[in-house]
Amino acid sequence: MFREVARVKQVMPAEECIELLKSEKRGVLSVLGDDGYPYGMPINHFYNEEDGKLYFHGGKKGHKIDAMKACDKASFCVFAGHQEEGEWYLRFKSVVVFGRIEFIEDRETTYEISRKLSYKFTKDEDYIAYELEHSGPGTLLFALVPEHITGKNVTER
Repeated sequence: MFREVARVKQVMPAEECIELLKSEKRGVLSVLGDDGYPYGMPINHFYNEEDGKLYFHGGKKGHKIDAMKACDKASFCVFAGHQEEGEWYLRFKSVVVFGRIEFIEDRETTYEISRKLSYKFTKDEDYIAYELEHSGPGTLLFALVPEHITGKNVTER
């Protein structure tokens, strides 16, 4: 059902894919938007090793939410690149996750995952507590349940 990477030498091992999902702070979540147009948006994420799902949070209304309710299929891409000193070309790693969206209704889980996601950005417990108290009630948590994960190591030259 899912295509394999065309350049086999660039395939990244599964463990490296998971490490990139854990370490990168942001990626692009793509869904099927209005009138069949793809809709991709940059978004923070948390990869949960316990259940293998990617978690996201945001408001309870909007284009993204409407699109996910209409079609639960989505993809998520993370990317990390760098240039070595003196080189003109880019070396990068990317991971694409294909899966289905599920909405998380449990408030305790929403707060727990939101806290874990916050730790990717800050260890300031007071700030995190404040955000959870003030923004938590209006937060919608959703997960991308992976069906296929693929990654590549690329050197552009």
